[in-house]
Formats: sequence, C-alpha cells, structure tokens
Amino acid sequence: MSFDFDTLKVQAGYTAAQHNNAVSVPIYQTAAFALGDSYRADRLFSFSEDAPIYTRLSNPTVDVLERRLAALHGAAGAIALASGMAAVSYALLNAAGKDGRILTTSRLYGGTVDAFSSIYPDLGLEMDVVENPDDHAEFERGLHSNTRAIFIESLTNPFVTIPDFEAIAGIAHAHGIPLIVDNTVATPYLFNPFEHGADIVVYSATKALSGHGNVIAGVVLESGAFDYGNGNFPQFERPLWFLRDGADNERNILQVFPDIPFTGRLRAVHLNYLGAALSPFDAYLILLGLETISERVEKQVKNTGAVLEYLENTLHVSWVRHPYAKGNRYGELAERYFPKGPGAILSFGFKGTEKQKRAFLAATKVFGYQANIGDVRSLIINPAQTTHVELTSEQRKLVGLSTDTIRLSLGLESTKDLIADLKQAFQTAFGESQ
Repeated sequence: MSFDFDTLKVQAGYTAAQHNNAVSVPIYQTAAFALGDSYRADRLFSFSEDAPIYTRLSNPTVDVLERRLAALHGAAGAIALASGMAAVSYALLNAAGKDGRILTTSRLYGGTVDAFSSIYPDLGLEMDVVENPDDHAEFERGLHSNTRAIFIESLTNPFVTIPDFEAIAGIAHAHGIPLIVDNTVATPYLFNPFEHGADIVVYSATKALSGHGNVIAGVVLESGAFDYGNGNFPQFERPLWFLRDGADNERNILQVFPDIPFTGRLRAVHLNYLGAALSPFDAYLILLGLETISERVEKQVKNTGAVLEYLENTLHVSWVRHPYAKGNRYGELAERYFPKGPGAILSFGFKGTEKQKRAFLAATKVFGYQANIGDVRSLIINPAQTTHVELTSEQRKLVGLSTDTIRLSLGLESTKDLIADLKQAFQTAFGESQ
C-alpha cells in the first residue's frame, strides 16, 4: 500500500511492535549493541546479517530517520551524518574517488565554496566552477575526462536562483556521471530532485528538515538507479579486504551493496573511518521536526510572499531577489519545478549607508540576527559579511553578492508582525518618525 507525503513524514520507517510498542520513536542512547555470540558476530561483520553493531555506524533511532527520509524521497538508501558539511564533503569525496574532479558553481553556501580551495585540493579533489550556471552549455564545456559528478543547489543561498535540473542531469548522464543536488533550502516537501534527474541528494538537516534551530545534522540519499559499475568509478569496483565474506573472499562495494552502492560506501568507508556520526538524540529531534514539515514550510512560503510584496514597495529597498519578485528570470523554472513555492528565503538590497544598514539589522525585534535558515523563527543576516564571508571578491562577483545584501529566512510568526518589524527597523535606521 502506498502512502502520501504527509503520512510518510509521520509514520514511515517505524513499526512500534519492533520497539517494545513505543508510540514515539525511542532514543537508543548506547554506544554498542550486544553481538549475541561469535557466530552471529561473524554474520554481522561479513554483512550477512543487517543489525546495529556500534552507534558510529548505525543505531535504531538513526535508522528510522534514514528510512523515513528515504521513503519521503522514494530513494533507495539514505545515511544521516553529524552535519550538513559532512554530508556535502562525504558525498563529493565518495563520488570523486582518487584524482577525480567535481563540476559545480559558485551559487552555493559560502563554507562549501571555501572548501573548494582550503581543503579539497589537499585531499586530491579538484573542483571546476561554471561561471554562468544559467547557460547549460557551460556545464558541457566544463567537463574533464576525470570529472566524476556535477554538484548544484536546488534553491541557492542567498539569491534563490533555480537551475534547470533536467537539462543538467541530461548532460551528466550523457557522460556517465551522477548529478548531486543540495536540496537544503527546498526540502522534499517543495521539491524532490530524484523526480527530475538527480542521482544523489544532500541536506543540511540543521535547516528546514528539522526546522527548530536545535540540531546540527546532514543527510545523503541516493536514487539507486545510477550505474557505478560503468567504468568511471573504480573505487566502487575495487575488492576490499574488510568487505570479505564468511569464506574470506574479498568483495567490492557493488557486490556487498548492490542496491545502495553510494550510501553503502559512505557508511562502510567514510562514516566508518572519518566518523561524522549523528547522535541518536539528534536523530530524534529531526524526526520530531519532520512530523510538521508540510505545515511549517507551507506557512513559511506564505509569509515569504507577503514580506516580498512589502519589500518591493519599500522606499529603502533597491532590489529584491526571489523567483516571485518582479522581473525575476527564474519565474518560469519556479512554475515548472516548484508548484508549492520556491522556498522561504529571499534577499534584498538595502538602499542606505553601511551605518544605516547596521542600525537596521540591530533594530529588528521579531527577526533574529542569526546565521541560519529554515528555522520556525524568522531570521535576518548580512551574508556578504557573515555566512558568505569566505568568498573572495571574484567569487562574490560571480554570485552577485554585494555588501548591501540582506537575507531573510521567514519563519512562522504573524505576517503582520513581521512586516511591522521590518517597517520599524527601517524607520529606526533612517531616523524617521514612527
């Protein structure tokens, strides 16, 4: 029997009878699990039996989260990790293997962009950046013989640009490489990348997946449809001693994890040896957040539209960036890919001095000045000087990020109060009577 999204977000991946009939998913706060006897241990360590051994690799609470997220996406497999950055870095390293390259854009979270030069080259991973992601031909021209994946964000931060997923997926697949999509801003409620050609999806679950600003986490999911045995990914075909069977025959990733090779390798190699494990309690918090994701995101999108309309008619705003903004070039892509709405963040240009901008940011009372997005609370930030401070002047130019940019992440508060808060902050910054 198949279920709709709103049923899956509450019930998928969990059977109470398997957990002492607990109605709410229990928190399995333990480091290790009893092996039973040496014969069962042999089965567990040879992957003949699937059960938790050690919480760094798997845990029943985390397992429920992974199964629920897989169900929400129609994905073959999922792995939960300790942060969004762990999800991104593990996914890129897993795809690239030794001496591989990743083709991407500058329209990404600032920390991700900074990692391109600060850490990935030291690990043998080279990144190639498409300057204009709106030109699909640039993705084709940017490919090398050792490019192993294309990596994009579905709704970009902070300007909410939208790529043509199906066109880019077609380019990737024509060259035998996967498309990796960071879907953090959109959430599966607004957009499922797997339905439009993505092979791997990553999240910072810190954001709208959990939605309450109380957990740091990441997730990687795979479609299960991509062929990692096509000759471009020797790391998936190389026999590994620790994957041997009960007769000590070496096996490779594709043999041990035929249905979930990408997340299977992430768990067996990256999570096992680099150790960015999600704690059971954090998994529990994300499960709680998922139960209300539809209702939360729907209202956040509604608040975004109302605040957008206010800003477009405000004297001290020079521009607004959002697919629903007047004259925005991404309206058609938003209609095609985001019928429920293109997310709950927007950015605008502050028309004033730096001093006035700082006064405006300090004057908000409902909007919290925080470097986060997707929270139930509405947030405000100046990204060029905070969340994207790592970007060089050249990278900021590629993205179009200037110091007058202010980003909003809309929460669940009253629309009237949000607009009133922005209005009084403008009045304070410009010394106008209230």
